[in-house]
Amino acid sequence: MKDILLFDLDGTLFNTKEGIVNCVKYALEYYGIHEEKEENLERFIGPPLHKSFEMFYGFDNKKAAEAAEKYRERYKDSGIFQCSPYGGMENMLKALKENGKRLGVATSKPEVFAERILEKYNLKKYFEYVTGSLLDNTRSGKSDVILEALQRFQAYKNRENVIMIGDREHDIIGAKETGLMSVGVRYGFSKGDELERAGADYVVSNVEELSALLLHM
Repeated sequence: MKDILLFDLDGTLFNTKEGIVNCVKYALEYYGIHEEKEENLERFIGPPLHKSFEMFYGFDNKKAAEAAEKYRERYKDSGIFQCSPYGGMENMLKALKENGKRLGVATSKPEVFAERILEKYNLKKYFEYVTGSLLDNTRSGKSDVILEALQRFQAYKNRENVIMIGDREHDIIGAKETGLMSVGVRYGFSKGDELERAGADYVVSNVEELSALLLHM
């Protein structure tokens, strides 16, 4: 039985596209980069923020860290709440808790922002621990986040009871690297067969399917 469930936040619990895209655009424009292709901005949903500036725009480490700060300059006041939980999410979380599941968040988003979002939408009460990255861009890799979450749940040596749920390959790869099973969700921001190629143990199409699967694991 999988009694500890770790959820990604962006694209899994919440549709955070609007806030992230707007803040990436804001940061890029600081460097004179006017990106109009939304699909290029959507690439930032999932991976660690500073690594995305390096991967997608060739920024060096110092410039990428600075760009992440510019992003958060806008995100912390306005972009953070340009999001909404996916339909049926609270009903699912409530049902999982009532059935004895222990819930946690494992996200590459800074932990302080993840907590604010969950509090704003009254969902934090369902999670024992919210684990994310730090504002100095450390603990941003998915494996690092998952390992910290396992420590908090005191499940570091009992991983067979834990499953990771996410919408991007980074979630699935992070689960594999830390010895966890994984569920990929198509309703988020994955592209094509990204989740299957990453090796997800299960893939679901909507929140209803996810709920049914997790309740019976």
